[in-house]
Amino acid sequence: MVEPIGHVAMALLSAVPAWLLWGRRPAVTFAVLTQATALVPDVDLYLREHFGHPLLQHHGITHTVPFMLVVGVVFGVGAAYALTPFLNATRLIHSDSITSETTFVFTTAAFCAGGLSHIAVDLLSAEPDAAIAPLWPLYRDDVIVNIIAYDSTPVNLGLIVTALVIHVALYRAERYPYETRWSVG
Repeated sequence: MVEPIGHVAMALLSAVPAWLLWGRRPAVTFAVLTQATALVPDVDLYLREHFGHPLLQHHGITHTVPFMLVVGVVFGVGAAYALTPFLNATRLIHSDSITSETTFVFTTAAFCAGGLSHIAVDLLSAEPDAAIAPLWPLYRDDVIVNIIAYDSTPVNLGLIVTALVIHVALYRAERYPYETRWSVG
């Protein structure tokens, strides 16, 4: 089983593209949101205690790409509806013209990046007894990649140090994000 620090590191690495899209403050917020969602697939560890359905076993339905995409969209819709007026009213992000579409794209992308990074790490370290079917129900067979042992402390520390160095370097860089229709600020 992957150590939580391995999931945190991969979620940070999956947040790197945010620096190109949104710049400094939104990219830091995006990275924090990926951290908050990186362990969402492991909700099955708690659900299986209360529900006996086979899909709720560890590495079951919550460790699938379709599940993460659907839950990410639901999370994004909720955030767009609830957060957009709050963000515009309080000017927490130094703007009073954030659109619901921007909030939706930002939060959905962060949720999916964190959750999908979790699935990717589990795939890269899947042993035969811990295989997952990441594309269920589209492709029902288990997938085992097992490239590296993510229960290795040196590997996990190397990943987290690499992710932090990249984020600190991008934070300190004097550059501006690409102009997109989902720009913040």
